[in-house]
Amino acid sequence: METLKALATRKSTREFEQKAVEPEKIRAILSAAMSGPSAVNARPWEFIVVTDKEKLLEMAEGNGRAANPLKSATLGILVCGNIQKAYSGAPDYWAVDATIACQNMILAAHDMGVGSVWLGTYPQEVKIQAQSKIFDLPEHIVPHSIIAFGYPKADNFVERDLYDESKVHFEKW
Repeated sequence: METLKALATRKSTREFEQKAVEPEKIRAILSAAMSGPSAVNARPWEFIVVTDKEKLLEMAEGNGRAANPLKSATLGILVCGNIQKAYSGAPDYWAVDATIACQNMILAAHDMGVGSVWLGTYPQEVKIQAQSKIFDLPEHIVPHSIIAFGYPKADNFVERDLYDESKVHFEKW
């Protein structure tokens, strides 16, 4: 799929078929995540791959009602930041680096026909603590986002143009 077409047709998927995402696709999704830029190439991301149904339900409960798509997903990936690897000149950039990794995963999955939805965790402390507890994370690993993946129940990949001229400013405000 061409990049611009992927961007124009990607849409959040919240209901999934009960068909497992193949291991080679999971690896490709993770490879895409790690292909993104990061501040001074620090690459402070860490990923927890979950296919166990009970663990996916536990993750959903930890992130609240908005994370309900995890209940039908066959794959969830918890994206975390490793604070010890973050760029020391601007330590909070780890969150930007993790966000880029998330977007790359979502687009790679879409390219392979796998649906996904981004489920925010950071900076909501209750969600951070819940995911940290579920996975017994060390203090220097901070949960950032959960991406729910699976094959969509419905084909919702319709091309759309979301360009909004009112959001664009040339040379001045």
